[in-house]
Amino acid sequence: MGTAIHGSVDRAAVDAVLRNGVDSGAVPHVAAIVADRDGVLYEGGAGPATVGGTGDDVGAGTQFRIMSMTKMVATTAALQLRDAGTLDLDAPVTEYRPEFAEVQVLDGFDDDIPRLRAPRTPATVRHLITHTTGLGYWFFDADLARFEQVTGTPNVLGGLGAFRAPMLHDPGERFTYGINTDWLGKVVETVAGAGLDVVVKDRITGPLGMDDTMFLLDGARTANAVTVHVPGEDGGWVSAGELLPQEPEWWAGGHGLYSTPRDYVRFQRALLRGGELDGERILSAASVDEAFSNQIGELDFPPAIPSADPAITFPFDAGPGWKWGHGLLLNTADVPGGRRAGSGAWAGLFNTHFWVDRTTGVCASIYTNSLPFVSPGAFALYGEFEQAVYASLR
Repeated sequence: MGTAIHGSVDRAAVDAVLRNGVDSGAVPHVAAIVADRDGVLYEGGAGPATVGGTGDDVGAGTQFRIMSMTKMVATTAALQLRDAGTLDLDAPVTEYRPEFAEVQVLDGFDDDIPRLRAPRTPATVRHLITHTTGLGYWFFDADLARFEQVTGTPNVLGGLGAFRAPMLHDPGERFTYGINTDWLGKVVETVAGAGLDVVVKDRITGPLGMDDTMFLLDGARTANAVTVHVPGEDGGWVSAGELLPQEPEWWAGGHGLYSTPRDYVRFQRALLRGGELDGERILSAASVDEAFSNQIGELDFPPAIPSADPAITFPFDAGPGWKWGHGLLLNTADVPGGRRAGSGAWAGLFNTHFWVDRTTGVCASIYTNSLPFVSPGAFALYGEFEQAVYASLR
């Protein structure tokens, strides 16, 4: 279980939340970490890496697939290039990736034949960063799931053919969560002249000392990784093994990283500190401020996103009052008993979550690797963890 390293987080209270999450069957295993600007306040875990396996409980040094928590890392890489003057956020995506001109808007179906048309306005790099291009994910949109099925287009966990997926509406029309950051990673590669794996290592994880954060694990780190779990027929958890491609056709800026809670909290702390940690600056203070500011104007983050694939995700009911910054979900009001207004957060498909609360001066994250996403038990555990953290901080 956890060790309170310093500070005022109530170790016993948070430990109890994590242990109850495993004992109740809400999650197969869980690890969590809390930090402030100066260091780690709490780290802990409960449950085995693989249900039925042997060994110690998972903890802050265990490897997890962080899925869409990768997005803020890739977004940071893009903002670094903007700060350097080599990337224009308002340029059309086609200026950097000409093949993006082939992406059309899905306007419906004639029987099983998709109706496609050209977008009425060009998508920009800023549209990619703010998820306003119209690009989506199959598990949140039935039309996109149908398109991929009838055309044989792989989803984003498949091969390069995933980049043939259409927009679901014209750029700038609304917020639609999707494969935008995978395209953004392609833009970053063009501008940087290097693979996204190299860019992330050289400019973010390397300077921050995040040596356990990478797109592919070596043997030792694979042995230290959890496996993805799914509900079993008996109501318990069973391991589904490895779901990410181990010979990927591209470095997925939207979902490709593995990390540990102890590693990722260093990235969170850098954001908490305005872009710097231990003398290494990864982002300008102005760009960090932008990331934590509304970047979608009068558009809103959807209060409810339906599920189009129940095995992958439950509906994501965020409720009203959320905006999107650069790579971060922003709450416009204080969460009762939790984070303050203006905090930045996001999650990963296998039920990992993080937040950075610059007002309170605390950041935290919680990890399991299980499906479906935002299952009632896993999502409730996330809320209970946040409540326990803030209750002890008070």
